[in-house]
Amino acid sequence: MIRVGIAGIGFMGMIHYHAYEKVRGARVTAICETDPKRLAGDWRGIKGNFGPAGKRMDLGGIARYDQLDKLVADPNIDLIDVCLPPALHADTTVAALTAGKHVFCEKPIALTTAEADRMVKTAGRSGKLLLIGHVLPFFTQYQLAYRAAMEGKYGRLLGGNFKRVISDPLWIPDFYDPAKVGGPVVDLHVHDAHFIRVLFGMPAAVQSVGRMRGEVPEYFNTQFLFEDPSLVVTATSGVIYQQGRPFTHGFEVHFEKATLIYDDLAALGVTQDPARSVAVLTEDGKATRPKLRLGDELDAFAAEINEVVAAVRTNTPSTLLDGVLARDALVLCHKQTDSIRRGRTIRIGR
Repeated sequence: MIRVGIAGIGFMGMIHYHAYEKVRGARVTAICETDPKRLAGDWRGIKGNFGPAGKRMDLGGIARYDQLDKLVADPNIDLIDVCLPPALHADTTVAALTAGKHVFCEKPIALTTAEADRMVKTAGRSGKLLLIGHVLPFFTQYQLAYRAAMEGKYGRLLGGNFKRVISDPLWIPDFYDPAKVGGPVVDLHVHDAHFIRVLFGMPAAVQSVGRMRGEVPEYFNTQFLFEDPSLVVTATSGVIYQQGRPFTHGFEVHFEKATLIYDDLAALGVTQDPARSVAVLTEDGKATRPKLRLGDELDAFAAEINEVVAAVRTNTPSTLLDGVLARDALVLCHKQTDSIRRGRTIRIGR
């Protein structure tokens, strides 16, 4: 049994806690939180844009700490699950790895490339795993596209476009502060940046246009440029002003022999069967809707944590949750910001 300590009981800490309840082979044995009400189990004030509402929790049998150093030093923990604000990811992860713990850290890996590099290097020196919580490939619709790409089911990948748009997330303090959360590009679009990196490899350059809010992009469109000119990949992401806009995401992935389309129209009040939310357009002119097995909103996180458990049990890096991939996704985010600020194409070095 892998013993888990969760650092930070905010929205994602709560989501992870409930996801562990669905997983065999891992158990939350400790939490760390500075808010005394949350530490005592009163999670009613926790809010987010999906998932169950916060409630009173029975934390009997779970060690509770109000200081991170005590959590990290707990000998009854194998894995530290970091669900703290992004500005705290690097220092917390490095401390946990140095103390001999495996680390599962929520996305983004960090706020700066230097911090991400420090995390990856510390993991290498410690012999412990660094796993970053990029959950998108574990959602059923995205898993379908990922498997089709990895298995070559529809031939070679030709590109695609991706979207991820929300109204202003007023529940997230300091959302637009690049030194605390990172804004829409680092906190929101990083999901698609990671998925693009997984599917197509690392782009050679980016060309982005968008609106800025202070120091961070608010809303933007990006063309990802590859050494292979036949790959055509774009993304749209950010925040709009209309608070009636729910969170929406989707993709169109192009293969030689098919196109996969996923559009989250139900979030906009358009009636559709969520289990048939993906369409497959094939070269014979047919359009089919594969029947997807959709569970509740926690199932993708449970699948992600199952991947974490398997990696820790065998001490083997995860293909999808690898720290280097997460570092590359962060680089893509910063390069897009740079492109918007400078108004030109930005090359991506290694």
